[in-house]
Amino acid sequence: MPNGQWYPPEWPDRIRALAAGELTAAAPRRAATVMLLRGAGATTEVHMLRRRASMAFAGGAYAYPGGGVDPRDEHPVRWAGPGPAEWAARLGVATPAEAQAIVCAAVRETYEEAGVLLAGPTPDSVVGDTTGDDWEAARAALVARELSFAEFLGARDLVLRSDLLGAWARWITPEFEPRRYDTWFFVAALPAGQRTLSQALDPARGTPAASGEADLAVWIRPADAAAGYDRGELLMMPPTIATLRSLTAYESPLAALEAARDQDLAPVLARARLVGDEVVLSWPGHDEFTRHVPGAPAGGAA
Repeated sequence: MPNGQWYPPEWPDRIRALAAGELTAAAPRRAATVMLLRGAGATTEVHMLRRRASMAFAGGAYAYPGGGVDPRDEHPVRWAGPGPAEWAARLGVATPAEAQAIVCAAVRETYEEAGVLLAGPTPDSVVGDTTGDDWEAARAALVARELSFAEFLGARDLVLRSDLLGAWARWITPEFEPRRYDTWFFVAALPAGQRTLSQALDPARGTPAASGEADLAVWIRPADAAAGYDRGELLMMPPTIATLRSLTAYESPLAALEAARDQDLAPVLARARLVGDEVVLSWPGHDEFTRHVPGAPAGGAA
């Protein structure tokens, strides 16, 4: 039975073009994504979004809230928890400014796509419910890039809580994919009193709200999501299913956050090689994603 691995049909042709020197690899854009967790009895659930089928990258795939770094994420903000220099060492980047931008992107994107804000009025507090009209207007301005995250936090006199994040993994989009991201994966627990967009009813439609890039948002046990992938029912990119499988070992958000301290952040980058006419695609350390794609007849599709 085929699983739900996201695999663009044009990849083999692009791999062959890259090997032939006919394709130049795009530089990956820095990005951050957050595995938002909540306790559910004796287990843990993770918040996932299904990307709209119309999306150019991974349309229809399940993913976590996240996105690219905005250059303005380097702008100064009030900060609590490990400082940017400490985060730079943990994330493996050269400067504190780069680390701040990645952490800010993680917090900003979680708010933009899930409506959950890891910030508070003091270094040891977190805001409550963020689903009112004023919050929604600010979120929309962030999504439209009419407002920087620093401006948003400053207007509300809020402190970014970097201590509520745990770095979990780092994956880089393959060199043969035109839309490339160098993505850091984080874990975080849903703050008390906050609700995701999927839990807040949209009065205009009377249905659960979703972000602009997603048509469905769910809370689901990592093991159940992984089982759906294995049955071919849930489409996911390799980083998503790999991190889901790694989360199944933890029975609470706190346990996952504590485990984040020891997670390996060595970047995972797919490798592709030609063996005769066959394309062999693999992700080091993740054998389940290896694919062998035979050569296509002249003029045919791979």
